[in-house]
Amino acid sequence: MANTPLMPKATAVWLVDNTALSFDQIAGFCKLHPLEVKAIADGEAAQGIKGLDPILTGQLAREELERAQNDPNYQLKLQGSKVVLPEAKRKGPRYTPVSRRQDRPNAILWLVRHHPELKDAQIMRLVGTTKPTIAAIRDRTHWNSSNLTPSDPVTLGLCSQLELDIEVEKAAKNAPIPSQVELEETLMPVEESTSEEALAAAFKFDTSRPAPQPEEVFDADAVFAKLNSLKNASNADEDDDDA
Repeated sequence: MANTPLMPKATAVWLVDNTALSFDQIAGFCKLHPLEVKAIADGEAAQGIKGLDPILTGQLAREELERAQNDPNYQLKLQGSKVVLPEAKRKGPRYTPVSRRQDRPNAILWLVRHHPELKDAQIMRLVGTTKPTIAAIRDRTHWNSSNLTPSDPVTLGLCSQLELDIEVEKAAKNAPIPSQVELEETLMPVEESTSEEALAAAFKFDTSRPAPQPEEVFDADAVFAKLNSLKNASNADEDDDDA
């Protein structure tokens, strides 16, 4: 497939119309049958297909084309691409260096305790382990369970913080939403949550003590009127004594 030009039929149409190459040369370059190239030249095939210039697309050098036109026995060679595309990474278990493999059980224990929402497949992607190992650590049947210490896989270098955050976010999105029955069982009724006992327990104050009485508000006019009446009564008593 790498030795076949891009859009071989369109390339063959352009070579038939614009060069003096033989049918065999065009067929060999475009990976077509010579009779198919002859049908293109006779207008019996590839009708409506616009020719594609292989020189402009960088698939054929002009010197190569001139050499083939001068020598009917010469076979055109496809020019290699100048752009090298990176190969897609194969999906598989994460490779863990030998020096880090002894830390994987500690990392699995940390993930199981701090992120119980993670599935086994997600833990496998993060630290490169197997389902039996994860199950053994969950059930505490691992051969070294008594010596395991939870350790952050990011700190151990088994995965990056970004990879861990992505897996945790995926697990949170896939977590089941609690039903209305579960919410009703977990939520306290309003009457109970706002009762005096509940408030006392929440704010830790003593309900046995009497509530503070509101401060008495004095009316200034009434006080002065009372003082004036007392003063007038005192003056009247003095007048009676003088008489």
